[in-house]
Amino acid sequence: MRTVARGFVVWGAVLGLAGTGAPGAGAVSGARAVADAAPAASAGAGPEADLAYHGSAGLADGWMRVRFVARNHGPEAVPDATVRLRWSVPPADRQELPQGCARSGVRAVVCRTGALPADGLGEPVELAVRLRGTPTEAFLELDTLWGGGAVDRNRDNDRQRVLVLDTGDTYFF
Repeated sequence: MRTVARGFVVWGAVLGLAGTGAPGAGAVSGARAVADAAPAASAGAGPEADLAYHGSAGLADGWMRVRFVARNHGPEAVPDATVRLRWSVPPADRQELPQGCARSGVRAVVCRTGALPADGLGEPVELAVRLRGTPTEAFLELDTLWGGGAVDRNRDNDRQRVLVLDTGDTYFF
């Protein structure tokens, strides 16, 4: 039930952005599919895949730069997926987000991964997010919000939590 509610929250957030003409509005195509596929994925129906995220993050002067790649360890391909990025410090109200990414609540952004072949990589996703104030540190969390209708029996490797210090250094996950 929790997965269904999350799907509807994302769908509502995307619709809200689409109506405002905000940067990145409408970038998360298939948001309706997020809401529709959530019950099937939670019920154990659909193909099996194993999603994971690997990348880096750095924080300097209130800006967090994040770069990651989605990987599908298989055994089946995923037509599209959505990853959620959350920060312990809320992003500033106005953000320029890349195509395929949209705000989802006060502390989160969702991004499409695109198609993920079995045992293959997706396209790199890069974004720079201005955090409120100039924090000396912030946690970044990534997890799969929607897996393209696939069942992921190993949820441990698609959840990342990284402490990023305002040193300008790059932290890998």
